[in-house]
Amino acid sequence: MVLPSFVSLGARRRQQKEEGEPADGAIAQGEGGGEPSGDSERTLTPKQQYPANFLIKATKKRKTWITISSLFFFISVIFLILTLIGNINNKPVIRSTWFFKLNLTNIIPASSPSDLIFTNSLARSLGLHDFYQVGLWNFCEGYTADGITSCSHPRALYWFNPVSILLNELLSGATIALPADINKILSLIRIASRVMFGCFLTGVCMNFISIFIAPVTLYSRWWELPFAIWTFIAALLTTAGAIIGTVMFVIFRNVITSQAGLNIGAEIGTQIFAFMWVGAAFSLFGWVIHLCLICCCASRRDVKTGRRRGDKGGFGGWRGGEEEFRGRGGQEEGVGVGEEEGEE
Repeated sequence: MVLPSFVSLGARRRQQKEEGEPADGAIAQGEGGGEPSGDSERTLTPKQQYPANFLIKATKKRKTWITISSLFFFISVIFLILTLIGNINNKPVIRSTWFFKLNLTNIIPASSPSDLIFTNSLARSLGLHDFYQVGLWNFCEGYTADGITSCSHPRALYWFNPVSILLNELLSGATIALPADINKILSLIRIASRVMFGCFLTGVCMNFISIFIAPVTLYSRWWELPFAIWTFIAALLTTAGAIIGTVMFVIFRNVITSQAGLNIGAEIGTQIFAFMWVGAAFSLFGWVIHLCLICCCASRRDVKTGRRRGDKGGFGGWRGGEEEFRGRGGQEEGVGVGEEEGEE
């Protein structure tokens, strides 16, 4: 009995190659000329050349809005930085940028030492300064005639405690009366000041990063949703910081001036409040733009895949125009060889 012999596929192909026969599954020369059959499932689109600047023109509107949003983030960063550096030293612009100013020039002491010598003001006679102004990092003090004389060392999460500062500077034997409610709001001032500090510092960092991340959303709307969430958090932090600062220092001013007989003055710094609210507003504007771009204005990926046609100006001067582009599902600019149908 003769047993059947088995030949491996590789050996069979080598044998066919030596005999000049076509390998299994191959098409013999002359049967179709090496060209794919017309019944083949893989069909190629005809060769088409697109303008090199086609995608740029088709997504011009989206690029414009992204550029505007980056400008808004830049403006927000500038004004928030001015808020952060306010009152840190005795230099022009910086020394006039403060949240709160306490004026003790004409304060009436509850008691004074017998050897008290009156100088330019009652506060100075008691060992105090005429005014104290508060920033995000520290406070500065000085006299009405001389201006700022010194500033405390800047430190993170700073909060202004007027009771402690004034008691440390009073001459021995002198006492002053402060509004009774001021001790009740010290805890509020401490917590609110630290939260405000964190909001502004985090918000300005996020807005700065947004300036450089925003152009990425030009290429695909898939990036738009996470970026819109990112900008929302940045806008929320800057706005929350502005609201906390406004409410806290307005309450502080009202409490410190609640007893008119003490002759204690207080005022809010309009310059720093303008800086922080402008910064918060432009951060909000940038977020609104990217919120709208989730649904509006075609990205370059939309145009290439045919999901959206983009700006009509992108089809100007191209024979075949918009109809041919949409019918073909979109191509990359400068494509020389057609892609397979169904592929993006």
